[in-house]
Amino acid sequence: MLTFTIVALIALLFVLFYISLTFGMSAWSAEQSRKRRLKAYRDAFWSIRFKRLLTKFGKPYEHISDMLLALGWKIGPNGFALLGLMMGLLGAVIGAMLFQSVRSALLLLFMLGCLPYVILRMSLVNRQMATRLEFLPAVELFYQCYLVTGRRHVRIALQKTVEERRLGGHVQFVFDQLCRNLSVRTEDESSIRRFTLSFGHVWSEYFGNILRVSLEEGNDISGNLKELIADMRKSQMDNQAERYRLLEIRLANFTPIVFLALFLGINFRLNPEGSYRYYISEPGGRGMLLNAVVLLFVSLLMGLYLSRRKL
Repeated sequence: MLTFTIVALIALLFVLFYISLTFGMSAWSAEQSRKRRLKAYRDAFWSIRFKRLLTKFGKPYEHISDMLLALGWKIGPNGFALLGLMMGLLGAVIGAMLFQSVRSALLLLFMLGCLPYVILRMSLVNRQMATRLEFLPAVELFYQCYLVTGRRHVRIALQKTVEERRLGGHVQFVFDQLCRNLSVRTEDESSIRRFTLSFGHVWSEYFGNILRVSLEEGNDISGNLKELIADMRKSQMDNQAERYRLLEIRLANFTPIVFLALFLGINFRLNPEGSYRYYISEPGGRGMLLNAVVLLFVSLLMGLYLSRRKL
């Protein structure tokens, strides 16, 4: 067990040294580039190799990248992977030192390693819930701007929609991000995919398909937009009901955490010495707390899965 702890500590120190060295070399390279003003900033050699290694995973790498860009997080997929690796190694060290068992180390390795992705997914679900009822007014405004601009260019209609500043906060950000990506980037498919991911329901996929057809073929989509708006108005009550179901899932998801905190608080309040001796000092009590945390983490994952299916 001591050997496993030492190996985990060495791996964690290696990751921290790698991150520090990367940031140090990046700062030095940026300073040299600023002084010379001859070349733009270039990534370090090992950073490029690490990125190539991650891109071999294909769809998982693309999925994480799309989620980060959809949420507007500053961290990239490479840094996100490093964060998950460092958190996993930290969990292994904590499990080995506090619980002194391989099972505990592996459980904490898995939970803390997956924690950044869980937080990322929860943030995306919160964004999707916040924008669910505001999507219909946004499509109606885009339809009006599309008619006003002459039914010719989707990019011009999107730009006018963003310039109107009549959308909600999150919806305004998503439409502004789509407008900027379509204006700057050449990959329209990836921009629309991230746009639909930001909303996460079937109506956004229909709207994204309409935009994709217009960008590729240049067809008039006013009729398609009118039909989409009519269908969305008919199902508006269903969307409200689905939003309430999502809220119920989220409440049920976090209720066990509240009960566990209440249970421990009552125990420590009534018998502080006995509770500390059992839950902190003895291995059996610590193992019970770890099992409770594992069950809470599984409940959190199940809630995210059910939220995704509802969306």
